[in-house]
Amino acid sequence: MKVALACDHGGLALKNEIVKYLTENGHEIADYGTKDFCSCDYPDFALAAAEAVARGECERGIFVCTTGIGISIAANKVPKIRCALCSDPYLARMTREHNDANVLALGGGFTGINLALETVKTFLETPFSEEEKHKRRISKIAEIEKKYNKVRL
Repeated sequence: MKVALACDHGGLALKNEIVKYLTENGHEIADYGTKDFCSCDYPDFALAAAEAVARGECERGIFVCTTGIGISIAANKVPKIRCALCSDPYLARMTREHNDANVLALGGGFTGINLALETVKTFLETPFSEEEKHKRRISKIAEIEKKYNKVRL
């Protein structure tokens, strides 16, 4: 699977561990930065990576900032993105099964490496349930997106 990665300086250490994990497990990576620990702005990296997922260039995305909050908010501004901030594998499974989330956000400042990697694994391996009630809800989210977003990818 091709995975878009994005982070700011607060998420770089965890992103680097995720890169190792993904590479070791045969995933292709599109790394949209950052690549150093200098203070930077997470919306810049979230935008580039989220657009790649929205255009279908990457199947999924994994985005990391210190809390995961800011980068998930930025990612969710991009049409077709359903980014979920998950702190454990259970939430990752639920957001894939119920929301067909295509981007996972993690908090690099408080999520340990082992827990984060298990969360990533679950997010990438869990399929969407295809249940009608979940499809209906996702369609309603898409209608809200159409109502308020003028830009289409």
